[in-house]
Amino acid sequence: MSGSGTLTAEAIDHARGDDTGILMPAHEAAFRRGGEAFLTEAFRAFGSISPANSVTRIVRLDPCPGGSTGHKLFLSVEYAFDQPGLARDLFVKFSRDFADSRRDHARYEMESEARFAPVSRAPNFPIRVPTAYFGDFEHASGTGLLITERVAFGRDGIEPQHEKCCDHRIDDPLPYYQALITALARLAAAHKAGQLTDDIEQRFPLDLDKAGPDPIAYDEAALRKVVDGGRQFALDLPQLLPSELRAPELYDRVLAHALRIREHGTRLTEYLVADRDLVALCHWNAHIDNAWFWRDGQGVLQCGLMDWGRVSQITFGAALWGCLSAAHLDIASNDVDGLIALFADQYRVHGGPVVEADRLKQHFFVHVAVMGVARVLALHKAVRLRVPGASQASGPLDPQIVDDEGARTVLHIYTVLLTLWSKSDFQHALDGVLDAASEEVSR
Repeated sequence: MSGSGTLTAEAIDHARGDDTGILMPAHEAAFRRGGEAFLTEAFRAFGSISPANSVTRIVRLDPCPGGSTGHKLFLSVEYAFDQPGLARDLFVKFSRDFADSRRDHARYEMESEARFAPVSRAPNFPIRVPTAYFGDFEHASGTGLLITERVAFGRDGIEPQHEKCCDHRIDDPLPYYQALITALARLAAAHKAGQLTDDIEQRFPLDLDKAGPDPIAYDEAALRKVVDGGRQFALDLPQLLPSELRAPELYDRVLAHALRIREHGTRLTEYLVADRDLVALCHWNAHIDNAWFWRDGQGVLQCGLMDWGRVSQITFGAALWGCLSAAHLDIASNDVDGLIALFADQYRVHGGPVVEADRLKQHFFVHVAVMGVARVLALHKAVRLRVPGASQASGPLDPQIVDDEGARTVLHIYTVLLTLWSKSDFQHALDGVLDAASEEVSR
């Protein structure tokens, strides 16, 4: 396969959804052929329109650029008659991209998103998400289709979409993360309180192997090489890091911690998934670009969350890291405690168990520790690959970095990790878990 946009011989035209039994188009050409008749059948089956209503005309169907998975379209339609809240401007996402093998490889990310679609339509759903008009998936082929309302960025009181790792363009980013954290906590609380659909545990069973951080695959020699590469990165490209993240003694500490985390990785992961008060259905990637924002009648910033690929039951450490890993460095430096306390408070207020902020903070830093060693400490290599001219860059906001989403994202998330690693909370969290585990063993 290639990125040429031409369908390959491996392409299929349709797949039958495991949930609805509807024959779904697998790509744009098949979608066009299905037209209004398919949309009417799909929307009726999903309860999006009444049995008497129909899609009478497709007004617009254009490619939507971007994203890391399947092909996407902008869709606008007309109906036989209006119904309250019925959207005409919609968003179409296929799990497949038959013209790009890299994107098509990620097709199973939509499977849980399609299962989530009917859950999110419940009248008492606790947070704002794009209204789902249809969603289904055929597991055997990895073929799925999702149709939702289209978020009207920049119109009707909704802010323009904010790009990932570009919080330097926002005058005060903190309220945005307060809104995101509040949404995550409310969804988790609703799950714990039994306020979601009756079949939620069947749709999203807890998988302990996937709920926490990625496993650590390095042997000791390879991990030492990764940390040494980070030390050299700071020496070769100091302008890309804050001054406090260039000090040699930081990398001495990172190495000591990383070796300890690797040695006890299984025990740390078991700690994370064992506390079931801190595991619930949640968004795993609530970066600012996966949300939209508006202000309510009192001027308070509110948000909705979109792009629910890979939604599942996860640890709160994973949910918090998935949100804060792309936040402004000032937030990583100064506001983590307050945001963790906000999550704990909103979780309790909306029906979740009482969780002390210190308990959640330790949980968060342990997740960051394991995930950092498993995946993030090596991102300095990705920066060098993506920015061959990095030595000439003036800093992290140099155009060759900030104008390239991939480059700025890996550099920024790597920098956030080091910022959190430099805090005393990091070692305190590790000591709190591993020292307690050692005491239990010695009894």
